[in-house]
Amino acid sequence: MKEYKIVYRGGEGEIVEKKSRFIATVRPVESEEEASSFIAEMKKKYWNATHNCSAFVVGEHNEIQRSNDDGEPSGTAGHPMLDVLLGEGIHNAAVVVTRYFGGTLLGTGGLVRAYSKSVQAGLAGCTVLVKKKGFLLRMETDYTGIGKIQYILGQRGLLITGSEYTDKVTVETLVPEAELSSLKEEITEGTSGRTLFAEEKEVFYAFDGKEPVML
Repeated sequence: MKEYKIVYRGGEGEIVEKKSRFIATVRPVESEEEASSFIAEMKKKYWNATHNCSAFVVGEHNEIQRSNDDGEPSGTAGHPMLDVLLGEGIHNAAVVVTRYFGGTLLGTGGLVRAYSKSVQAGLAGCTVLVKKKGFLLRMETDYTGIGKIQYILGQRGLLITGSEYTDKVTVETLVPEAELSSLKEEITEGTSGRTLFAEEKEVFYAFDGKEPVML
């Protein structure tokens, strides 16, 4: 996949339905073992809760998908939670929704809605980034060429992530895989061949606001 969403920083969200309290805790995970460890940690933390339902997805193509109702009626908690992760396009993440029963039964439909809303609230408390496959491209040019490079990168919405000014100018940018070839051609033509492509390193990256994050 060229790009997909990940939970960069986990978080929490909480809702109340008919006096039942639902606390959703979301965390990034890289393996089934890491997800299982996180679920066990949440069950220990909320040992006195009525239920600690869970769901997680792992893999670039969500090869591993698991959910658990933890005593709620079958299909009313874990699967709806998993559906939210998949529906939001989230990869490599686990969520535990802790329920403290408030004394009023919610019914099957009410439970599905409550657990779904809880996961949405949990994700709202996270930092979700788009993980992209691309290249860290380092270029060297002269002082005449740098203005043209800045213009071309700006037109494409690409940020300069590093620069150095000596007797020449060195700049770095992060380029989506699909744009690498055409970008190099455009810069070569725009600077009349005065740009040396010193390094192109395959990377996975994202932007946290305007800050580049190497993943």
